[in-house]
Amino acid sequence: MTRSDIVGLVLSYFYAFGLLFIVEAIGKRLHVSQNITRKIIHIGAGLWVWAIVAIFDHWFFGIIPFATFIILNYIFIRKQSFEQMDDEQSTLGTVYFAFSITVLFLAFWRTDALIDRVPLAIAATMAMTLGDAFAALLGGRFGKKVFHFFGNTKTLFGSVTMFFSSFVAIFFTLRYVPGSSLSPASAVLSTQLVFLYSLYSSLVATMAEALSPQGTDNLTVPLLTGLLLYLLIG
Repeated sequence: MTRSDIVGLVLSYFYAFGLLFIVEAIGKRLHVSQNITRKIIHIGAGLWVWAIVAIFDHWFFGIIPFATFIILNYIFIRKQSFEQMDDEQSTLGTVYFAFSITVLFLAFWRTDALIDRVPLAIAATMAMTLGDAFAALLGGRFGKKVFHFFGNTKTLFGSVTMFFSSFVAIFFTLRYVPGSSLSPASAVLSTQLVFLYSLYSSLVATMAEALSPQGTDNLTVPLLTGLLLYLLIG
């Protein structure tokens, strides 16, 4: 374990608990809707994968923070530890969130191999982090045309937002991460291929978000997106 790995672990837990306590305090003080505070935590947690890839020297230490939050998030739900994140009707979405990121990085991130596929893990995580969050927030606020799947109420505006948010996040990741200091051993793709793969994977992410039973989109969106990107890019 290097100094960077130790710093990465300390910062990850400090950031995670700091995010939870700060959002909890602000939500209570300003009486912010749980729907909003939950998505703030969702986005804040997902974006931390960029810091993890940047800080850690070894992938097997880098997956520890999200892996431990699979268990911690389950405990938080059971004990209702953070009112701004969970209530009695909450699904296991936060558990699935941490589980999906752990699986993606376990499958694709290699700091010690000739080929690193961590851009696929980041891209799939961003589809869940940004696409799903913006779809819920903007779809709920501006969506008028409603449709129902497996007991879920979705809006056309939300699905369109999901697609474009996912596309931008995936395109940015696949265009700028491969070959960079974050992943020097990953394959660099042409802009045309990045565009096409971002288009295909965004469509899959959008369909997964729309069709998944309540709470399971944190599983289906990132894992199906990551699988498709792997099949396309290898």
